[in-house]
Formats: sequence, structure tokens, C-alpha cells
Amino acid sequence: MGWKVERLNVFVMVVGLFLQGVYSYNRPPPRQTLFIPHSVDAHSDSRPQQVHISQVGQDKMRISWITESPTPARVEYGHSPEDNGNRNIATGTTTSYRFLLFKSGQIHDVVIGPLKPNTIYYYRLGDSSQQYNFKTPPSQFPIKFAVVGDLGQTNWTNSTLQHIAQSEYDMLLLPGDLSYADFIQSRWDSFGRLVEPLASQRPWMVTQGNHEVEKIPGIGRPFTAYNARWRMAFEESGSDSNLYYSFEVAGVHVIMLGSYTQFDSASAQYKWVVRDLEKVDRGNTPWIVVLIHAPWYNTNTAHQDEPESYRMKAAMEDLLHGARVDVVFAGHVHAYERFTRVYKDKPDDCGAVHITIGDGGNREGLATKYINPKPEISIFREASFGHGILEVVNATHAFWTWHRNDDGEAFPSDSACFTSLSTQSACQI
Repeated sequence: MGWKVERLNVFVMVVGLFLQGVYSYNRPPPRQTLFIPHSVDAHSDSRPQQVHISQVGQDKMRISWITESPTPARVEYGHSPEDNGNRNIATGTTTSYRFLLFKSGQIHDVVIGPLKPNTIYYYRLGDSSQQYNFKTPPSQFPIKFAVVGDLGQTNWTNSTLQHIAQSEYDMLLLPGDLSYADFIQSRWDSFGRLVEPLASQRPWMVTQGNHEVEKIPGIGRPFTAYNARWRMAFEESGSDSNLYYSFEVAGVHVIMLGSYTQFDSASAQYKWVVRDLEKVDRGNTPWIVVLIHAPWYNTNTAHQDEPESYRMKAAMEDLLHGARVDVVFAGHVHAYERFTRVYKDKPDDCGAVHITIGDGGNREGLATKYINPKPEISIFREASFGHGILEVVNATHAFWTWHRNDDGEAFPSDSACFTSLSTQSACQI
């Protein structure tokens, strides 16, 4: 039966990728996908795996994990690694999902808090004695974000994750394309195990990309695995969908948008963005950062003329420009590119800086060809795997660095200083 399931998985993946148009240009040879197995012993069915945390509101965290067998959705947590009888206990929910012949493990989801900022907490999950720890983000500047897109699970991914781990970041932002499971659901499990060492210690805030859609016409719903496994705190921002939401941390308002759900002016997402931007208080959050998957600005030959890019840009760029959004991060294109402040394809001192960072380490390879001559709005571009660090120093200044994976080292290949548009008199609304 196992070989039949695997052959079905491969068939479904090939058909699905063709229907979604994922292979839309000639990529370099693909890289091998790693598979991280679950440790097997007498307690393996009840042992937590794929642990990751995400921020909920200003002072809470959602802890998510999976077990093979039913266990309590319970988190025991406190300031000390010792069980001194003063620990807090929170309970949550357990769900699972089916995808064709695949049935997921028990997906546990518990929100804990209120928590103190910039503080280490120790926690245990379910009935397990294994102990984890995480650090909450600061409540005020400075704050350091790691930014990486299109991660996948290859040796390049491993290198990227090791470099991020050395950066002492406070929160990770991921603009889509997480596991590259592409319909083979066991790859979601493998990805969860691969990122657990980082994702269990710092909040990971993600949005979806095209590889999360996993929709077979006439069968099931899109984003089934993504929504079940990577639930974000969308309700807290007034959103009705896990595919778009916002949150605030240490003076930064972060908006996660969905490139692969409706975004025209009549859509629920568009109307939510309007409401969300109206509520932003630049006195409390002087910075606005937006994440999308399909870039609105792109001088790579890959992923040109895709509706998720040009139609979403036509629908929403005026909204972001009117709100004086500072930075827009995108993925999708497997390379790095930084633009000047731009609006309607021209330099604009009150426009957002657009940065494509879809170079986390996916198996499909790099997008190595660019349009020449380079347009003046494109400041720096390079087809290498890597990650970025956005350090928001204070209400006025932030420092950006892109680190290329260079022979096992994280080499700082591009950097820039940004000034918040909320402090620019010429850009006052």
C-alpha cells in the first residue's frame, strides 16, 4: 500500500504543479529535498514535534505542535527551567486534517500569556517532560527582524537557518513558500522538524505563497495544510482569513497580505486593508512594514507578467502609498533585489522600499537572469541564497542588511539605512 500512496503523491504533485503554473521559467537544476524523519522510540507517538510559536496580540504567544497520538493540548510555562510549583498552565485545541489518503497527526494549538516583553520563558507541552524555551520580543525599540522567503528544505535551507540562528533576531518574517511540500503532505512534517530548533525559540510570522495553495480542481480546499499547521492570529486584527492579517510589535505595524486570495477593491482582503491602515497610529507605531509573496517590482526575468503581481499592485499600491508604508518585502523570485523608494514605477521619496528576498534555499534553484540594462529604481540585485536582517533602531531609523550564503558563511552583501516616512515632513499625510 505504501508504494501506491507514494506514486499517487508524485502524480498529484506533478499534476498540481502543472495546473498552478509553478514552473513558469527555466530554472537551474533542482536541488535535492531533505527529509527530516521523526525520532522513533517507545515514546515517539506522544512526543511533541514541529514546535513553533507566533505572536498573538501585544503580550501573548501561540504555541503549536504535533503528536502522532492523542495528548492534551496543554502548555506549562514559567520564568524558571525548574518545576517550582509556580508555573502557569494554559490549554487549547487539537485538530487534524485529511488530504487524499493522508491523515495528519494531532495538531495542538495553545495561546499563553500575558507575557513580559524581552523575557525568556521555559515551557513543556502535553504530557511530555521535554523542556523548551523562547524569548518574547521587546516592547520598544530596538527590535531585530530576520526576513527570509521561499525556504524549502535543502542543504541551502540548512545553511540559511544556521546563519539566522547566529543573528540573535527577535522575530522572523516569512513572505510565503514555506515547505515546498507541493501536495506531498509528509514534507510538511519534515519541514516542521527542520525549522523547530529556531521556530520554537522565537516567534515566526508567516504568510502564504503559491506553494501553499495545494489545490486540486474539484477536490478539497486550497491552503488546507497551511491553514491547519501555521495558524496566525488573524482574528485579533479584524481579519476573517488566516491568509491576511496584521500585528504590532515594538513600534512596528506589520501587515501580512495574501497574494493568492482575492485582492481587488470588492474583496474582503482589500476592505480589511483599508480598515487596518485607518487604525494605524504612527505615534505608537512609526514604522509600517508589509509582506506579500508575488513582488510588485521585479527586474528578474523570472515571474514577469503574473496577475498576482501586477493586478495586486494596481489594486493596492495607492493604499500603501497613501498610508506611507515604509518597506514591502516579497518572495517568489528566487533571488535578491532591493529597490529605491518607488511608486508607480518611478522613484518617489514618499514611496515604499521594495525588497525581494525569495532566496531562502528552495529546491528549485536560483533565478539567475535579470533584465538589462538595470532600471534606475533597482539599487542592488543578486541571484544568491541568503537572508536579511531589519534592525529598527528607533522611531526614525532602521538598518537593513542582506547576508549571502557564501561558502558556509553569512556574508553581508548589501546594506542600507532607512528613515521612517512618518518622520518626513514632506511625506506627512
